[in-house]
Amino acid sequence: MSRLPVIVGFGGYNAAGRSSFHHGFRRIVQESLDAQSRQETLAGLAVMMKLIQVVDGQFLSLDGNPLSLAQIEAEQGAAILDGTLVRRIDKRHLDVDAAHWQKNLAVSSAQFTTLRKHLPEPLPASWTVETLDELQVRVTLSDSCEFKVDSYRALPVKSAGQLPSGFEPGELYNSRFHPRGLQMAVVGATDALRSIGLPWQIILDQVQPDEVAVFAGSIMSQLDENGFGGMMQSRLKGGRVTAKQCPLGLNTMPADFINAYVLGSVGTTGSVTGACATFLYNLQKAIEQITSGKSRVVLVGNSEAPITQEIIDGYGAMGALATEEGLRKIEGRDEVDFRRASRPFGDNCGFTLSESTQFVVLMDDELALQLGADIHGAVPDVFINADGFKKSISAPGPGNYLTLAKAVASAAQLLGLDAVRQHSFVHAHGSSTPANRVTESELLDRVAAAFAIEQWPVTAAKAFLGHSLATASGDQVIAALGTFRHSLLPGLKTIDRVADDVHRQHLSLATHDREVEGMQVCFINSKGFGGNNATGVILAPQVTERMLRKRHGEAAYAAWQAKRETTRATAKQYDQQALRGQFDILYNFGHDLIDDQQLQFSADGIQVPGFAQPLRYKKDERYSDML
Repeated sequence: MSRLPVIVGFGGYNAAGRSSFHHGFRRIVQESLDAQSRQETLAGLAVMMKLIQVVDGQFLSLDGNPLSLAQIEAEQGAAILDGTLVRRIDKRHLDVDAAHWQKNLAVSSAQFTTLRKHLPEPLPASWTVETLDELQVRVTLSDSCEFKVDSYRALPVKSAGQLPSGFEPGELYNSRFHPRGLQMAVVGATDALRSIGLPWQIILDQVQPDEVAVFAGSIMSQLDENGFGGMMQSRLKGGRVTAKQCPLGLNTMPADFINAYVLGSVGTTGSVTGACATFLYNLQKAIEQITSGKSRVVLVGNSEAPITQEIIDGYGAMGALATEEGLRKIEGRDEVDFRRASRPFGDNCGFTLSESTQFVVLMDDELALQLGADIHGAVPDVFINADGFKKSISAPGPGNYLTLAKAVASAAQLLGLDAVRQHSFVHAHGSSTPANRVTESELLDRVAAAFAIEQWPVTAAKAFLGHSLATASGDQVIAALGTFRHSLLPGLKTIDRVADDVHRQHLSLATHDREVEGMQVCFINSKGFGGNNATGVILAPQVTERMLRKRHGEAAYAAWQAKRETTRATAKQYDQQALRGQFDILYNFGHDLIDDQQLQFSADGIQVPGFAQPLRYKKDERYSDML
């Protein structure tokens, strides 16, 4: 009997704000929420964005006046909305109107004065050097020479999905020299872990040391100045490489940081990279660990911080990004609305990069019931298939047809075909490229027809959040949990209408939020460069609870419900603290180190210092029939 991976916590940060307790989702559908939910989320964003302050738990204006939730919305609502989701790139990232680069300047028959220590080595043959004093020399060029000089130019791409304006993850803990992606990984993992409502030590005491796993990473590595970016630029800029840039730049470092500084884990770790489907690749690994019994708790997620000039240049050179000129042509006017840069299934011209860190905490169903963990859904499977032979590495292929069809068939076996036909929805990859709107809609339409699904509800989180690369399907998963909780399906509000070439005979796409009661399953679809296709199956919490009641019985189910009340109260306490800017980041540097000399070995297992339970060697009967 396979253990069921259930979602007991989730969190992170993206362009919509904090993900735990569905606040990021609420920002996306804020106009469709009741006043209390909307205003609470907006107040939390106002604190994150430093638009208001909190003193002794009370919301105050910057000049010290008490504020109600309604007053925060009235006074700061416009600034909050303007400073979240996809928008013009903030200057904290880079100045898109004056991005730095170097221009080649050819000079001949010139003379200049410089410091002797600044002379190149070896000295060019066409240079004549005359000493002026102990420090200075005069250089005369007898032939042409090329210099590189600082210059600035406007980037054609000017929009991105960015963390809320004013919110800096590195300010929440001692993050000196940490690349932005690692800063985001630490605070995002903390948010997910705090959202569980159970102290980590309580969870750890119930499992063996190697029954915890972490799968996290990034596909672009850490390319800012504190990571690979600074390392590769330093020599050309006349600087020096630091001792941290190389190791901190690795794409597996989010998992390494979480193990070493957040969890103190000695369990399974790693990161599976699958281009823009990376989150689902890691989620599949987590599912395998839990269903096989190798792990009982898994933290899975990604962190990506790609809003740098170099990454924008790279994707821009491929013609993949939405440019200012492209948006101008679509809108038919000179003034561009950068908030509508990402336009899945509408008239569009390319995708929009974004930064995001998203994590989910999975447990096996037995442990979740034992601890009284809250359950937000279940993840029975993720399907992954390649495209076969390809003419272009970035072009779509047949692999996604296989993943989606298998996912729908899997859900139909679990829930029944009628449940899939009437109570399922799709979070599409929806990258906002002209090719994707045709190929993915055709894929969805054909699979819907095969299973006799009519008016299949489809949405795409990238309309609001942009494309966060490795983390993109994590954004989709957590948005799907929001739909289960609030019975709202976000509309594609960045488009005026669905494009004419979109296939939708069996699909339902809307430009407004929709109420969707009783949804039982969501299909998370993701397509990545190179033929990395994945589709995940996410079960709604009410479906998961029904399955748990049947498997474990009424008595165990009732006992779990009673324990869950305490868990929810603790989780709510964290939520209220976080809304007031108290994020309580988990970052343990240099404390509680394990002395490997204190490990105690036996023929049955290993006692690891600091862990309540011993690591017991598992009996392996996989090949017993061959012996």
